[in-house]
Amino acid sequence: MNAIPAVASDVPEKRSEEPEGPARTWQERGRALVVRFGPAVWCYAVLKLIGFTVFMKLLSFSGEYAKKPARFGGGANPWDVVATWDGWWYQQVARFGYHPALVPIPNGPVGFSVEQNSAAFFPLYPGLMRMTSDVTGLGLYGAGMLVSVLASLFAAAGIYAVVEKLTGDARSGVIAAGIWAIAPGSGAEWAVYSDSLFVALAAWACYCVMTKQWVAAGVITLVAGLNRPTSAALIGAVGLAALVELYRRESGVLRPLAAMLLAPLGLLGYVGWVGWRTGEWGGYFRLQHDAWLHYFDWGQGTWHAIRGVLLGRSDYPFAFPIPDLFATLIVLSLPMLIVLLVRLRPPLVLTAYTLATIVSVLGSLGIFGNVSRYLLPAFPLFIALAVGMRKLSLPVLATVLGTGAVASGWYAGYVIFELGVP
Repeated sequence: MNAIPAVASDVPEKRSEEPEGPARTWQERGRALVVRFGPAVWCYAVLKLIGFTVFMKLLSFSGEYAKKPARFGGGANPWDVVATWDGWWYQQVARFGYHPALVPIPNGPVGFSVEQNSAAFFPLYPGLMRMTSDVTGLGLYGAGMLVSVLASLFAAAGIYAVVEKLTGDARSGVIAAGIWAIAPGSGAEWAVYSDSLFVALAAWACYCVMTKQWVAAGVITLVAGLNRPTSAALIGAVGLAALVELYRRESGVLRPLAAMLLAPLGLLGYVGWVGWRTGEWGGYFRLQHDAWLHYFDWGQGTWHAIRGVLLGRSDYPFAFPIPDLFATLIVLSLPMLIVLLVRLRPPLVLTAYTLATIVSVLGSLGIFGNVSRYLLPAFPLFIALAVGMRKLSLPVLATVLGTGAVASGWYAGYVIFELGVP
C-alpha cells in the first residue's frame, strides 16, 4: 500500500528548545570541552583534595604551626601555613606593589650582603591575586588560593592535552593529570604560590607548539615569563622548536619567527625593569645572589647536599634531613625517568623543556629539600609512568593513585611546609 505524502501544512512545526546561532555554538563547545577534559580535571581534583585534606589534618595533629612566626610556617590555624614563606611575599607585592632596591647589609650573615626585597618575586601571580581580590571581595589570601586552585585545574587540563596529543590515548592523559596531583612537590599546587599558574602556562605553551599554533605559543610563553624566572627553560624550548620549524619551513616563516620573538619578552621585560629601578642592569640577579643566595653554581650545592645526605651529615647550606632525603631519592630517580621519556620519542619542545628545567634546578644553589617543588614544572617526566599504568584495571588504578594521594598529604605537604622551607 502506497504511503500518502504529507502536506507541509499537516506536519507539526519542530520546535527546538536549544538556542540557535552563536549561543548554541558556545553551548556545544562548552559540552565538548567538558567531555574532553572533564575526566582529567575530576581525577586531578579528587586526588588533590584527598592529599590536601590529609595535609591539613597532619598540621592539626602536630600543632607546631601555632609555635612558629606567621611569616615562617606559622599562623592562627592550619590554613594559614599555605600562605607563609613565599606566600607572605606574594601578598606583600599584591598589597603594596614593588619598591626595588639593593640595600647593603653591614656585617650580615655569610653569603647575604643585600637586604631581601619583594622584587625577587615576579608580578603575574600577585597581580592576579590583587585583581581577583578586587573583583570578588575576597582577601588576598582567599584570592591567592582561588587563583592557585583554578590554575591547577587548567594545568591538569593542559597536561592531559599534551599527553593525549603525544600518545593518542586519552586514558594516559587522565592518569598523567592524576600523577601530577600526587607528585612529590604537589603541596605547592594548592597554596599561595605561583607554581600551578606556571605549570598551566607551560603545559599549554607546549601543546600549542605540538599543534603548530606558534603565535599562541609565543604569547603564552611571554605571559609565563612574567610569572617565574624558571620560565627561561620554557623560553629556550619554545625558541628551539620554532628555530627547527623555521629550518624545515613546514609552518612558513612569520609564525615561528613571531614565537621566537615573543617568547622572551615577559622575562626580559621584568628583569630589565628591576635593573632600571635598582640602577644596576644586573640588579635582579644581584638580588637573587646576594639577598636570597639563589644562583647558578654549576651543581656544586646539589652535589654537597647529596653527599651530605648519603654520608649522614648536615654540613651543607639549608640542611633539612627529611626533605633532603626525599630530594636525594628524586634526583637519583631522574635518569630512569628521562630514559623512559626519551623512549617515547616526544617532540623536541617537551624534551628540551624537561632537560632545561632539570639542569636549571640541579645546577642552582638553593634549598635542596625544595627540589621536589622546583621540579614540579617538569611534568613530561610523568608521561612514561602514565603510559605504563594505562593497562591497569580501574579498581587497581584507583587504589594506586588513591594511596599516593593519601601519602602525598605527608610527603608533598607536611614534609615541605612543616619540616622544611617551601
